[in-house]
Amino acid sequence: MHFRVALCALVVWVSGLRPAEAQVIPPPMKQAPTAAKSGVVKLAPATARDSARSEDLVTDTKVLRRIDSLRRANTSRLEQIQTELLTLKTSTTDKRRERELVTELDALRRVDSVRKARSRRYIDSLKVNAKGFPVAPHNDTLFYVYTKLGPFSPQERAQLTEAKIKRLEKAVFFSPDSLRIYPAEQSTDLMYGEQVLQSISENDALWHNVSRDSLARQHRARIIVAIEQYKQQNSLLNIAKEIGLTLLVLIVLFFTVKYILVFFRWLSQKLIAKGGTWFKGIKFGNYEFFNEQRQLSTVLLLVTALKWVVVLLAIYLVLPVVFSIFPGTQDIADTLLGYIFNPLKRIALAFWNYLPNLFTIIVIVTVFRYVLKAVYSIKEEIREGNLTIDGFYADWANPTYQIVRVLVWAFALVVIFPYLPGSDSPVFQGVSVFLGFLLTFGSAGSLSNIVAGLVLTYMRAYKIGDRVKIGDVTGDIVEKTLLVTRVRTVKNEEITIPNSSVMSSYTTNYTTVAPTLGLIMHTGVTIGYDVPWPQVHQLLLAAAVADDVLTDPAPFVLQTSLDDYYVAYELNFYTRAANRQAGIYSRIHQNIQDRFNEAGVEIMSPHFRAVRDGSQVNIPAQYLPKDYEAPKFRVDNLEARGEA
Repeated sequence: MHFRVALCALVVWVSGLRPAEAQVIPPPMKQAPTAAKSGVVKLAPATARDSARSEDLVTDTKVLRRIDSLRRANTSRLEQIQTELLTLKTSTTDKRRERELVTELDALRRVDSVRKARSRRYIDSLKVNAKGFPVAPHNDTLFYVYTKLGPFSPQERAQLTEAKIKRLEKAVFFSPDSLRIYPAEQSTDLMYGEQVLQSISENDALWHNVSRDSLARQHRARIIVAIEQYKQQNSLLNIAKEIGLTLLVLIVLFFTVKYILVFFRWLSQKLIAKGGTWFKGIKFGNYEFFNEQRQLSTVLLLVTALKWVVVLLAIYLVLPVVFSIFPGTQDIADTLLGYIFNPLKRIALAFWNYLPNLFTIIVIVTVFRYVLKAVYSIKEEIREGNLTIDGFYADWANPTYQIVRVLVWAFALVVIFPYLPGSDSPVFQGVSVFLGFLLTFGSAGSLSNIVAGLVLTYMRAYKIGDRVKIGDVTGDIVEKTLLVTRVRTVKNEEITIPNSSVMSSYTTNYTTVAPTLGLIMHTGVTIGYDVPWPQVHQLLLAAAVADDVLTDPAPFVLQTSLDDYYVAYELNFYTRAANRQAGIYSRIHQNIQDRFNEAGVEIMSPHFRAVRDGSQVNIPAQYLPKDYEAPKFRVDNLEARGEA
């Protein structure tokens, strides 16, 4: 008995040591020496060993064997009780012992039922997590191997079985009846003639929760179906049909490409014939981006490119059809189709999965748009004066709305960001941080100008159209942005001033109070002490007459200084035309010259050298005594003084 068990084990081991070219294994007793000389069957070089996976399967198999040992013990006890019950029924009338045995039998059956259910669930969970090694002769998995047998790992067993099935497929006279099942003490062998295709152990049966014979019958049926399908696909008649079908597909491809080329040739000729009618050129303002000929050439180039794209696409789509005709090249067909349909499938699936987030973004954007519409309506009411808020001026409405709009969209972007595709990827986050650094370090000066622009807006230092003086620049404000202020001088010079420079210098606004209180313009003259000051006042006030000079409030004169040789007079007058100061000053100066010339008063700043013993004093006559006489000059004789 022990000799037969050892002999069967030797047959299993030797069956794996046969060369790959052998199709029929001789009897085990005769083949053992040859197997030792021939060496181990070589595995496919592309298949890598998976030791960790095999070790996990061995561990799971040990657990299954412990579960099976408990089942066997329970089954043995059930058989003992049943035997004893039969004995009691035939030999004695001990009803008490019989009831005890029946109770124990029922309890064991319930425990066995619960254990079987738990074992089934556990085995199913093992199959989910523990993947066996497939036996797939032509990428078509027949079954899986989970356990090792003798020195062979599960992976090696699967590869050996697969190689033997492929050798049977090449056998000319294959007979399904020759594929038989031979039960043994330790395993059930699936043999073709004297060749062992697979040995099924108790551990194999445990993984499938069936008996060894039942599992062997399943494997036998699948192997027979796979071999018959292979032979049918590779028969001469089938090959002839495949070649004919291939030729038909190629003929269809030829005519398809031919008519595609004919269609695009006709389309090009049609475009050339209708060029003057269909193509008028493309203009952006006064610049002609495309003339008629260039536009026609561009369209013809696009048509040519589209033609070759369609031709290549037709050829590419036909190639999978050709490869799918032959069983040996069906994998190539699947691969070629996968290059097109897999990306499309992933895109469509990604878009479908993204739809909830897209709808969320649409809802968020809609809500924020209506919030901005409400803010815009409030802004318009404030700007038009229909709504007044204490301390909030109407000219603040537009800039405040722009700031609120930026803040609202910034907050909306923060809310939307988690729903954007790829927002949680490290690459997306890295690019966001990089752009943040660029914005921070590259716009330091711009940010200072923006802050200054905001401050100037709410300071209400000036507005568009005001006549101002910023530093040394005087002119009208023509543009005011967050970054710069543009001023047009009286010479039509447009000067751009950064807002940060405006903030760091002083600003004089001539227009702010001109419409209400009036702008006080002033000009000065210096007249000698010999002209009475009331006369100078009268002449200056008479000169303060011009189109844009106000009579109410009336002009006035100030004596600003009493210098050594003359008196400085300042003529002040009111105007509401702050933007026409240059013309007003010119007319006032003309009037001053006319009035003073008419009165015989010289506009000059005299410098005198007086000899006090004989010169007329430089005081107006009305201030001198009535009997005042200018002293005589006294001249000494220098020669006489020298003689003396």
